[in-house]
Amino acid sequence: MPEMQVLTSRQILDRLVSFPTVSRDSNLGLIDWLEGYLSGHGVRCFRHWNEDRRKAALIAHAGPWKAGAVVLSGHSDVVPVDGQSWTTDPWTVSERDGRLYGRGTCDMKGFVALAVRALVEAQRRGVSRPLQLALSYDEEVGCTGAPPMIRTMQEVVPKGSAAIIGEPSRMGLITGHKGGTGYHVHVKGHEVHSSLLPYGVSAIMEGARLIDWLNDVNAELQARTPTPLAAAFHPPFTTLHVGMIRGGTAHNITAADCHFSVEMRVVPGESIPDWEARFEARVREIEAAMRKVRPEAAIHLDRFFGVPGLQPERNGEAEALVRRLTGDNATGVVSYGTEAGQFQQAGYSAVICGPGDIAQAHQPDEYLEISQFEAGQQFMERLLEALA
Repeated sequence: MPEMQVLTSRQILDRLVSFPTVSRDSNLGLIDWLEGYLSGHGVRCFRHWNEDRRKAALIAHAGPWKAGAVVLSGHSDVVPVDGQSWTTDPWTVSERDGRLYGRGTCDMKGFVALAVRALVEAQRRGVSRPLQLALSYDEEVGCTGAPPMIRTMQEVVPKGSAAIIGEPSRMGLITGHKGGTGYHVHVKGHEVHSSLLPYGVSAIMEGARLIDWLNDVNAELQARTPTPLAAAFHPPFTTLHVGMIRGGTAHNITAADCHFSVEMRVVPGESIPDWEARFEARVREIEAAMRKVRPEAAIHLDRFFGVPGLQPERNGEAEALVRRLTGDNATGVVSYGTEAGQFQQAGYSAVICGPGDIAQAHQPDEYLEISQFEAGQQFMERLLEALA
């Protein structure tokens, strides 16, 4: 059998971007191709399937079959392009002005391409310390695919020790990020003519009580002196937010329904379950008052994501490794969430380091600077030398 061609990182990126792995759709085309490519170069691959088997995470192991691997972590899904004004085909990498344009080039198929190339090289060179790839699904809808993938990893490959999550950080070292949780809220009221307001329950006005409580809590948090751990973040406190709302039938009818979503971005050192409990307690207070007017009134909550924060580690293995590879002595934290906290919770030392700028993520004409892609290639080459 002829030896399978070894692709460059750029060729791999071209293939990855060509698969429109929007979170609402299947990612199996990408997974099938990638598993075939890695397996063809002797890299051992395993899948974790989602419940309806329309999506899969890919777990790959290169090098000796022993514990202590460095894990390169990425996600296969991307956000939609619907309604965005693109000047190029989002599913084809277009190069111009020192940039690689295409959906996912920055977030985060650029890093995945570099990681795939590194795994093939690790297997070809016969490294002494193993290298693993953890490629999840459904990161963009709340990091829901990583926890089951990580559990499966611990069953099918030797346990890794240091995880590098390749979210765009301009190849800088990120050691901490906020956690998060979110709820879809459905306020169920009772319709009456607005002239009979006291005898009905306006779902919109009761929902507004909850939103106003969020505003009050934000003001309370902003007025506090931040803890030393929180002070590194921008903003240096937990935030509570509603981005969309809909409801009501007419201006002169109390609203039967109101729908909105609440997200909380929680600084490390504060408990996400505590914040959830505080929020849910306020919901039940408002609901109890609504039911005194109409017993059938209610507030329904659907928790749609929960992502642990990434805590900066003291003498962390992943941090020390990335510092050696990049020469970066700075300490960086970010306010967005990633899968890094989930790896940390599972017992891995974890940091974030990847090519590109987070400001380009999710944008029309998303791009990855070629200089960043090249910096990522140099990082992977130094990593391979360290594993050898």
